[in-house]
Amino acid sequence: MFRFGRTPAGLAIGKRDVHYSWVIVSVASIMWMTSSGMRFAASILVDEFEKEPFGWSIGAIAAGFTIQWVVSGTLGPICGWLGDRWGVRRVMWSGGVLFIIGMVLTASMTELWQFYLYFGVILAAGMAAFQVTLVSGVTLWFRKQLGLAMGVLQGLQGIGTACAIVLVFVLFDQFGLRATFLIPGIAGGAILMIMVKFFYNEPADLGLRQWGAPDDEPIRSMQNNEVAKVRTNAFLKQAQKTNAFWNLVGIHFWGCAGHNVILILLVAIITFNGHSKGLAVAVFITLMVVSTITRFAAPVLADRFGSKAVMVVLFSAQTFPLLLIIVSQDISTYFIFAVLFGIGMGGEMTAFPIINRQYYGDAPTGTTYGWQMGGAGIGMAIGPILGGFLKDWTDSYTLSLWLSFGLSATAVLSIFFLPSTHQHQLPDWEDVLPPEARSSSGAGTPAVSAGDD
Repeated sequence: MFRFGRTPAGLAIGKRDVHYSWVIVSVASIMWMTSSGMRFAASILVDEFEKEPFGWSIGAIAAGFTIQWVVSGTLGPICGWLGDRWGVRRVMWSGGVLFIIGMVLTASMTELWQFYLYFGVILAAGMAAFQVTLVSGVTLWFRKQLGLAMGVLQGLQGIGTACAIVLVFVLFDQFGLRATFLIPGIAGGAILMIMVKFFYNEPADLGLRQWGAPDDEPIRSMQNNEVAKVRTNAFLKQAQKTNAFWNLVGIHFWGCAGHNVILILLVAIITFNGHSKGLAVAVFITLMVVSTITRFAAPVLADRFGSKAVMVVLFSAQTFPLLLIIVSQDISTYFIFAVLFGIGMGGEMTAFPIINRQYYGDAPTGTTYGWQMGGAGIGMAIGPILGGFLKDWTDSYTLSLWLSFGLSATAVLSIFFLPSTHQHQLPDWEDVLPPEARSSSGAGTPAVSAGDD
C-alpha cells in the first residue's frame, strides 16, 4: 500500500520511512535555489545596463553588486545570531517578504540609485536571511553524514543558479527588464513562503533526535530559548579567541573576492572580446553546471579526508586557470577555463560548514558561519567593483583578471596556516556554561571524523 505523509520519524513515502532531516535538506535546497539564483543570474545583464536606456558605466554597475554583497555580508553574522537565538524560521519569514519586495521594485527601476536601493539593499537583505540560516539550520539536524547533506544542498543550489541564468536570458530577450525580475520575484517569493512552513528549527521541534544520534540520547531544545542565548554567546566569545576563526573569515573573503570578479564580469568580458552574447552565456552556464559537481563532492570529500586538504586543491583550481584567459581570448579557451574554474569555484565555499563541524563539533556555529559569510560577502562586494573600475580606467579587462588571480592566490596561501581538522579547536568550551545549558550529547566531542591534514 502506498503511503505519503507525516510519521513520528518524519515522512512516509511508499514503504519507506524517511527521517525528517532529509526533508529539511530537500526544503532547504529548494529555498536556496530560489533565493540565490537571481544574484548571479543578474550578472548576465551587466553589458545590457551599459546600453541605453540605462547607459551606466561598468564600474557603476559593478557598484550595485558591491552594495548587495556589502549588505548581505554585513547582515550575515546578524542573521546567524538571530537564527541561533530565536530560531531560523522567523529569520526566513522576514527574508521571504524582503525578497518579494526587492524583486518587484527592481522590476520598475529606471535610475541608478534605484538599482542600488532595490537590488543592492532590499533584495540583498532578503537573500541574507537565507544564505546563513539555511546552511546553519541544516547542520542542526545531522550528527552523521553532514557532508552528504551539505553536498546535496550545495549541488542543487548550483543547478538552481544555472536554471536562473537561462531564465533571465530568455525573459530579458523576450519580455524585457520588468518581466525579468517581476516573474521570478513573485513566483520565487511564493515558493519561499510556502517552503518555510516545512522548515523546522531543530529536531526537538518535532520530538526527534539528530540523524545519527544515539537512540537513548535525551531530546532537548537548543533553539529559541534562554539556553540558546547563553550557549551562543559563550561559544562565540571562545571561538573568536582562536586563530582558525579569523583565518576562516579571511579565507572566505579572499576567495570570494577573487571568484566574484569572474562571476559578475565574465559575460561582459567575453562580449567585450568580440564574441556573441549567446556564446558568453553558454560559457557562464558551463561554469555553473560544472561547479555543481564540486558543490556536491567538496563537502563529502571534506567530511571524509579533512577540509583543509580539500580546500587547498579547490582554491587552487579557481586560481591558476585564470592564466588561460589572460593570455588567450579564443572562445574554446573560455570553455576550457569554465570547466577548470567551475571545479574550483563550486567547491570553494562548500567546505566551510564541514570545517566548522570538524573544528567545533556540535557547538552553535550559526553565528560563526555567519561571520565567515560576512567575510565572503565583503569579498564578493570588493572584487567586482575593483574589477569594474579597473576596466573603466584601462578600457581593458586584463588588470581585472590579474586582480582575480591575486585575490584567489592569497586565499590559497592562507589555507596553509589553518590547523589540522583532525584536532578539535575548543573541546572544553562547555565548561564555562551552567550545568543546565550543557549538551547531554557532549558538544565538545568532534561529530565527524577527518583525515589528519
